[in-house]
Amino acid sequence: MATAPALRLPDVEAMTAEEALLWAYQQFGDRMCLTCSWQRQSSVLVHMVFGELGLKIPVVELDTQLFFKETYETRDRLVERYGLTLEGPEVITVAQQAIQEGPNLWERDPDRCCHIRKVEPLERALAPYDAWITGIRREQALTRADAKRVEWSERYGVWKIQPVVDWDAKRVQAYIHVNEIPYNPLHDAGYPSIGCMPCTRPVLVGEDERAGRWSGSDKLECGIHGNTRLVKESND
Repeated sequence: MATAPALRLPDVEAMTAEEALLWAYQQFGDRMCLTCSWQRQSSVLVHMVFGELGLKIPVVELDTQLFFKETYETRDRLVERYGLTLEGPEVITVAQQAIQEGPNLWERDPDRCCHIRKVEPLERALAPYDAWITGIRREQALTRADAKRVEWSERYGVWKIQPVVDWDAKRVQAYIHVNEIPYNPLHDAGYPSIGCMPCTRPVLVGEDERAGRWSGSDKLECGIHGNTRLVKESND
């Protein structure tokens, strides 16, 4: 596990999302990247980073090759509107995975499938960077309720910058509406959280936002946001 390097942290929790991004850019510049899964949070952060603040940072896409058609279409609309250049780690094809692991691994061992298609590729993708912007929000699930705006990821050896960590779904959608940002239409079809096709269903009334992910199992996370350690804020 990587040890957190010294970093002067102001009161980042009191900052707005935009202020947190500007602060992080001053610290890391293009040694910070934004990862996108093309959900609502991706739309918000792409607009905020490139359309509003004009920051010059890389965009990393974790394409599992199992996204919904609507997800790929949303990606293409955002790429065109904001002139994005995407980079992404190589992931073995679904056919190659079936040969190595057997067919439909996501049904038999979803943790293993997520590791192959998301966690391990992200480890490689983040290796050149010191900071990583994510769209984590506390409201999404109990597993994210204690998330902070800035955290140290021991697994990846980077600082996690989470500008919209305190936003609720209504605020996210309002930002998208006011700024007329392209967003994934599946969100309007009962999918508040969107992952891979085999592992995502619409949620029912009263269910948590991420209840449609890996439904029928006790799995709540794909694993890419594990091993995060909170760091005490300091002005020293």
